[in-house]
Amino acid sequence: MGDHPYDHRRLGRELDLFDTDPLMGAGLPYWLPDGAVVRHVLEEYVRRVERAAGYRHVYSPVLGKRELYEISGHWDHYRDDMFPPMRLGGEEVVLRPSLCPHHALIYRSRSHSYRELPLRVAELGGMYRSEPSGVLGGLTRVRSIQLNDAHIFCTPEQAVAEARGALDLIRRAYDDLGIRAARYRLSLPGDSGKYVADPALWRRATALLEEALDGVDHDRVEGEAAFYGPKIDVQITDPAGRESTLSTVQIDFHQPERFDLHYTGPDGNRHRPVMVHRSVIGSVERAVAQLVETHGGAFPVWLAPVQLVVLPVGEAQEERAVEVVRRAEARGIRADLSGPGDGTLAARVRAARLVPYQAVIGELEAGAGRAAVRLRDGRRPGAVPVGELLERIGARAGDRGAELWAAA
Repeated sequence: MGDHPYDHRRLGRELDLFDTDPLMGAGLPYWLPDGAVVRHVLEEYVRRVERAAGYRHVYSPVLGKRELYEISGHWDHYRDDMFPPMRLGGEEVVLRPSLCPHHALIYRSRSHSYRELPLRVAELGGMYRSEPSGVLGGLTRVRSIQLNDAHIFCTPEQAVAEARGALDLIRRAYDDLGIRAARYRLSLPGDSGKYVADPALWRRATALLEEALDGVDHDRVEGEAAFYGPKIDVQITDPAGRESTLSTVQIDFHQPERFDLHYTGPDGNRHRPVMVHRSVIGSVERAVAQLVETHGGAFPVWLAPVQLVVLPVGEAQEERAVEVVRRAEARGIRADLSGPGDGTLAARVRAARLVPYQAVIGELEAGAGRAAVRLRDGRRPGAVPVGELLERIGARAGDRGAELWAAA
């Protein structure tokens, strides 16, 4: 799937999904209405999948005091990738490069018993990284990132099962999105000074991730770990064969210690939880870039910005076409009208070539309450009752199926 010659930067602009403006700044794309639809549907999907898997969602601010990131270790080990601090009265605040310190504080704000664990805290949150301008491009390398993030606070005995559960969620999401992992990578520390120095914790975290990867083909790569712990990276490739990380699973003993996190065990004593970091679809920006390139802008029905375009042949059929659009929208189907004012029927059909379903309404169809259906893949199932067409589209969008028109 990833071998088509599609570049999301070109396609994203052609399809009116996103764009940039030098006045907003490099690496700070904005989303146009159709792109915003794809992003919104994707975010809602992730939230739904996470809720079903026992996650609770939170919101936290994109700013934090510099001291917060000194405690977490980001200031010492990750400062080069952070925006410079801003003065606020007598304090310094920074745009967050990561959500984990905020979630550690949320966990710490209440006392916890072992009975509550694992506690799965998720957020689709903004973060900022000061990427050098030379590497910025489209949606894959940006400075303003919307991350599908979560942190699972659990006992050491629960960590492997939670990491495996996260890998299962990632696999399921990739199936639903029609994208595939190029490979799994176990990312370990290198010998630079950017990693937290605690060999015992690294060994322990690595052993747990290796156990979680049991039975999964993977490569071991040094120098790609997070500064606070090893991670599983799920790698994807773009049409040019360039590889990048989309999803991650990490095991972290470092931050629970730095923030003095604890829970009350069955023995009544305080115990240190493990933090499992995981991201199912990574950043929304990179996920959408991958979807554009994988599908060439012909998104699966459930993700398509417009799922149905209604094409009246002449002005006499426009009223009926408007009614079909209204009926579709009432069912939650994203529908557009493309009338004679937009050009010849052939030109309108061509303009809507990436829309999964086209409903042509001529004189015969208008009189019979039907629509002549054209599918994006070139098939023409013929004239069908409007109600049946809407039912089929709703069913395809609901089950996230790839087949546009299954045999009756």
